[in-house]
Amino acid sequence: MHDYLRAIGFSRIRSRREMQRLLNMVMGSPEQDFASGSAGAAYGEKSRDFIRNAGLTVRGEIDEHGTFLYEYYFPHYNGRVVSLTEDLSLEKLSEREDYNGLCDVTGLGVSLIFHMNHMTDYSDGPEPATYMRHVPVNLSALSISGKVLLPLARSEAQINRRRRETAARNGMIAAAREGDQEAMENLTLEDMDLYSTISRRLRHEDILTIVESTFMPYGLACDQYSILGDIIECEEVFNQMTGERLYQMLVQVGELIIDLCMNAEDLLGEPQAGRRFKGVIWLQGHLDY
Repeated sequence: MHDYLRAIGFSRIRSRREMQRLLNMVMGSPEQDFASGSAGAAYGEKSRDFIRNAGLTVRGEIDEHGTFLYEYYFPHYNGRVVSLTEDLSLEKLSEREDYNGLCDVTGLGVSLIFHMNHMTDYSDGPEPATYMRHVPVNLSALSISGKVLLPLARSEAQINRRRRETAARNGMIAAAREGDQEAMENLTLEDMDLYSTISRRLRHEDILTIVESTFMPYGLACDQYSILGDIIECEEVFNQMTGERLYQMLVQVGELIIDLCMNAEDLLGEPQAGRRFKGVIWLQGHLDY
């Protein structure tokens, strides 16, 4: 079974038979059905939501008789807000007909890699698209491990100053990537000053007070991350079939907004707008067309 099934409210599925029954329900009465390719060589997906914007997607081949041949499935959660507008590259997973999206986001410090939830985003033509310019992306995430932290005490002036500093730093990073030597030197000096400041503050402050947000790769999977960010919105929802309680949250990590869904049993603490979320996520995304 997929590790992130519990994130959409299917934590009690224990056997292959139970899982197959659920997949048959999705394939038998999907809410979205898409196929791409010519007769006898088509590939398609069927999906169904069991909570708002979250459910299961099944993908497989379609033979010359129009029969859908199941290959693999994954739990999905579709984000509600545009997280970024960037150039997007697509990379195919070697073992199956599946794609990850890759964006080079200036302020993150890492290349953003996420699972592409919808075949319609890249398979409208005879061949899958591999590069798209300046497209709006809705980022979402599933999590099976997280905790709620208390908020930081920040005034409006401090928040505005931080935004100006972030914008200035992003500008220097962009210039450095273009080969600006002065920008490279300024970034190096700034990083040295930051290291000294953190080292000094760590003597009498907790690390989670100093660090406002983090976005770091987690483990071997390229689309999983460890994040720390502010909860903007939070809503309690229930899986229609199992009745399991879930949380759907908008989490702001730096300048990035991620729509997050997880099982209430996997979250330590009570989430509320203004508090912070710290946990491990599987990042997904789709184009906002």
